[in-house]
Amino acid sequence: MTRKIIEYGFDELKKVSHEIGKMLLKSKVLLLYGDLGSGKTTFTKSIVENLGGDPLNVTSPTFNLVHIYDVKKFKIWHFDLYRIKSEKELFNIGIEDAMENGILIIEWGEIAEKLLKKNYLRAHIKFTNDEFNRRLILDY
Repeated sequence: MTRKIIEYGFDELKKVSHEIGKMLLKSKVLLLYGDLGSGKTTFTKSIVENLGGDPLNVTSPTFNLVHIYDVKKFKIWHFDLYRIKSEKELFNIGIEDAMENGILIIEWGEIAEKLLKKNYLRAHIKFTNDEFNRRLILDY
């Protein structure tokens, strides 16, 4: 895997998420990691917008576990696996269908890594000393 580290502020979020979105079109899966409040859903919102979806529809799927967004020619499946404890639960929430029918953005994806093909993106969003900036560590 290749690693890229990007530090960005809110002003650069659209540019960074555009770059990741282009990569996501090829890999089909993005695993997002980060502490609570680090900006995983905000990052997802920006990717959805860059791929032609409505960012106003993007909310954290913490309680519903999955949201599906229609974009130009495909669907984006946005999973939050924070409360998932087993691979069996992944199948119950439709991850197999998602893998065959669209692009996946998965928050807290540790448990899903075992099921995925090797060509997924893994992004860790970290806080920095500047409260308005984030560090993105991208493995691809």
